[in-house]
Amino acid sequence: MAAPRTAQTITRPFLGTSPAARAVAASVASTAALLAERRLHQPADHRGARLSFADGTGSRVYRETAVDGEHPREPVVLVVAFRLRAVRGRAHALFRWESELNTPLFAGFPGFVSKLWTAHDDQDRYRGLYEWDGPERAHDYVRALGRVLSLVSEPASVQAVVFPGLRRDEVLQTPDLMADHGAPAWGVLTSVDPSPMP
Repeated sequence: MAAPRTAQTITRPFLGTSPAARAVAASVASTAALLAERRLHQPADHRGARLSFADGTGSRVYRETAVDGEHPREPVVLVVAFRLRAVRGRAHALFRWESELNTPLFAGFPGFVSKLWTAHDDQDRYRGLYEWDGPERAHDYVRALGRVLSLVSEPASVQAVVFPGLRRDEVLQTPDLMADHGAPAWGVLTSVDPSPMP
């Protein structure tokens, strides 16, 4: 077995406003094409599963988004984390409902394969756990999305970590695959409880 590759952590600075806006606009157009082709779906296989991370936090998957027919040649697991500004209490439920409208902001980026959306943890931090095709494409996505997220999030909370060579379904089955990559604890999956939400 090959030695694990080093994870790559991404923080600020992100793209400037104009380049980020162009990248997101292209994603919106590509998402429209995916919808027209009926290739964008919301599987229910992982909905309700609880993901736990090495920093002791965890949260449940409340939505999944996936593109049909994507088989990455350079698989990457990407974890994005952020803490929304001034969203507390019942406002979290409103955000989870509204967040589906944000799908075009990411689903049309080159290399997108799938995303698990997780609810906020006990530190009010949201995470997305993605599979991507190509580490460079994952970096490009984070640098553009980071600008957008910074508008509605605590800027210092927006960060991501890329795990080259890993596939999402493999790490959900064997979370230990994410260990020993040098990643920050908030991005390292340690266990998956597939039990659905009550």
